[in-house]
Amino acid sequence: MTEVNETLAYYENNCRAFAENTGTLDFSSIQDQFLALLPEGGTVLDFGCGSGRDSRYFIDHGCTVTATDGCGEMCRYASASLGIPVKKLLFTELNDENQYDGIWACASILHLEQSALHDVFEKMITALKSRGIIYTSFKYGDFHGIRNGRYFTDFTETSIADFLKIHKDLRTEQMWITEDIRPDHGQEKWLNLLLQLTY
Repeated sequence: MTEVNETLAYYENNCRAFAENTGTLDFSSIQDQFLALLPEGGTVLDFGCGSGRDSRYFIDHGCTVTATDGCGEMCRYASASLGIPVKKLLFTELNDENQYDGIWACASILHLEQSALHDVFEKMITALKSRGIIYTSFKYGDFHGIRNGRYFTDFTETSIADFLKIHKDLRTEQMWITEDIRPDHGQEKWLNLLLQLTY
């Protein structure tokens, strides 16, 4: 829990700067790939919503969105921005069943250790409706530990494939690498995943 507490403290202390740095980034190409796999007007869990940028996009495209974040300060910021309640929820506290057509976990669950990640993946599977979709992203590499005040678990194509072998109810629809679109992070790469429930 030390890693979780340190990560949450980072976001509590840097909420506004982080939200302003990420809230206006154009993420539409990946958002549209996710939306294309959902039914029209689908239900979406924005799982670690941060500034609320992606929730706003999905709402504007007709989705019913449940936005959550583990950081209370970020919940307040996103709620004010979106005009809807944002629920304070740790990833490990998810207990919904058969609720969502899609779960959007953009640069969020990467803050969990691998053992906790396995549990959270099973919670996401349970929360999805039949043939539901997960989008998630991780920093590209083999690092795991505290970096810049937060805990990270990084993945490569090989390590995420090994990780996902345990979660047999998920099929990888697409996996691709992108460069960080923030102007001061040009050398960083991200591993993006679109996963679908097999039943």
